[in-house]
Amino acid sequence: MKKIKILFADDHAIVKDGLRLLFKSEPQFIIVGEASDGVEALDLIAKHKPDVAVLDISMPRLNGIEATKIIKNKYPDTRVLILTIHENEEYIQQMILAGADGYVVKNAEKKEIFEGVRSVAMKETFFSPTVSKVLLEGLIKRTRNKELIENDNYNKLTKREMEVFQLIAEGLTSKEISQKLFLSISTVNSHRMNIMKKLDIHDIASLVKYAIQKNLIAVKQ
Repeated sequence: MKKIKILFADDHAIVKDGLRLLFKSEPQFIIVGEASDGVEALDLIAKHKPDVAVLDISMPRLNGIEATKIIKNKYPDTRVLILTIHENEEYIQQMILAGADGYVVKNAEKKEIFEGVRSVAMKETFFSPTVSKVLLEGLIKRTRNKELIENDNYNKLTKREMEVFQLIAEGLTSKEISQKLFLSISTVNSHRMNIMKKLDIHDIASLVKYAIQKNLIAVKQ
């Protein structure tokens, strides 16, 4: 089994002691560095080129978020596994954007932490089940909120605007719509402008796409 070189960084001595004992208990892992902050971690990474850097988020001088950005830019061969107490979505998203390859919470079992190290070392991503749950719940909430907003916007349309919208989405011109609904072309164009304003959509292609999403028209095969 290939050995995995590990560097870990945490500003709490008791946590570092625990991590040292933890990683030494697994023969596959080789500890090449221990740091108390992000700056020290970067210095040690430059010197020892670890396979995996296990970082806390809240550290003095340079936090885990900024340290991760630098690591991914300067030392792309070093994978980053975040080991932290923070379980809220904002921190998780910041770390994902920074380039972290994995995210594990500190109350995780030893088996889970080891799995996280091995996974990121194999160039895979790894997230604790609790972290995955937070991300999924956030996604579901945002998706539902988006749907509610879209429904609210659509429901702002008058009955006549809904009729015009339907015909626009079906590909009819303003002249054809005016003839079909017995309206003047200027009235149709006025409805068109109001529809786009209420839906916050500003071109016909996007209107058609929105109509398909709302199941107002079928996709032509």
